[in-house]
Amino acid sequence: MKTKVVITLLALMVVMTVVRAANYPAPTAGDYTIRDFHFHDGESLSEVHMHYLTLGQPERDEHGIVRNAVLILHGTTGSSAQFLRPEFADELYGKGQPLDVTRYYLIIPDNLGHGQSSKPSDGLHARFPKYGYGDMIEAQYRLLTEGLNVNHLRLVMGTSMGGMHTWLWGEVHPDFMDALMPLASLPMQISGRNRVWRRVILDGIRDSPDWQNGEYPTQPSGLRVAAEMLYFMGSNPVLRMQETPTLKQSDETLDRYVAYVMTNLDANDVLYAFAASEDYDPGPDLEKIRAPLLAINSADDLINPPELRVLEREIKRVKHGQAIIIPYSNQTVGHGSHTKAVLWKKYLVHLLKKTERK
Repeated sequence: MKTKVVITLLALMVVMTVVRAANYPAPTAGDYTIRDFHFHDGESLSEVHMHYLTLGQPERDEHGIVRNAVLILHGTTGSSAQFLRPEFADELYGKGQPLDVTRYYLIIPDNLGHGQSSKPSDGLHARFPKYGYGDMIEAQYRLLTEGLNVNHLRLVMGTSMGGMHTWLWGEVHPDFMDALMPLASLPMQISGRNRVWRRVILDGIRDSPDWQNGEYPTQPSGLRVAAEMLYFMGSNPVLRMQETPTLKQSDETLDRYVAYVMTNLDANDVLYAFAASEDYDPGPDLEKIRAPLLAINSADDLINPPELRVLEREIKRVKHGQAIIIPYSNQTVGHGSHTKAVLWKKYLVHLLKKTERK
């Protein structure tokens, strides 16, 4: 099987972003088709398409093992494009920076159900197989090993959903990587308030009268509910008050955000993406993680609040685990702090140095 590089509208947008940033080479966009993909619930697709970006080139040792590949995984409803934003890419990819693309081979997929990879809105709608995080990791693994011929990872890192995937990577493929860095996530089953806000999104879409079992001619009203919940959970209250200090400004800002979501996201895609977290439960197998793991959360994250003390408790079960909570400040932005690399890149530098091959 061969990897096919394609030029798409997203790729052109990527190039434009890179030109503006001007501190690292342009990424390469590609697509790989996985044949005969079997989902954990017994369903299958003859083809699953995985879109991805790469920066840098793979380097192999004398045994043919790739030693410089870094897998970067995005959050729910996101895509590879989010890791080209200046607050992430400009802090990490340039010469001498932590993920200097002249040294590292960065692989950034659009995960199953997201971006330009196979997803419900491509045509199957609610007939698309119900995927979970296990299926998403399997698709990532096959993209790496079959599509890109990558047999080892220097680092697995991810934000939010990608952070949860990072915990699972350490359990499912414990010898495949040198290090793990999950951001904005917890190593426990989705429960409590985290489950409730996700259920609001799922129920809001499924129960909207214009959803029509996923065969809606225009985006159903339930997608508005999803957009409002995404806005509500995505930042911290102090920042929201600074941004929208009056009732009028609050309503106008929320309306703009909802309009953006209604135009740019699809209800079936959102429904599937949030339902996928239902199989997430790394808790029972944390002792299987062998690679050094550095988990980073922020104190103002409404989705993973430090008051739960889950990270502090569970990291003790990871043999080479460490956890850091970034204190609240005028620089943190709630859950979205995971993409603001200036807040945590010094810890990434330390992790890479600590796990360097001698």
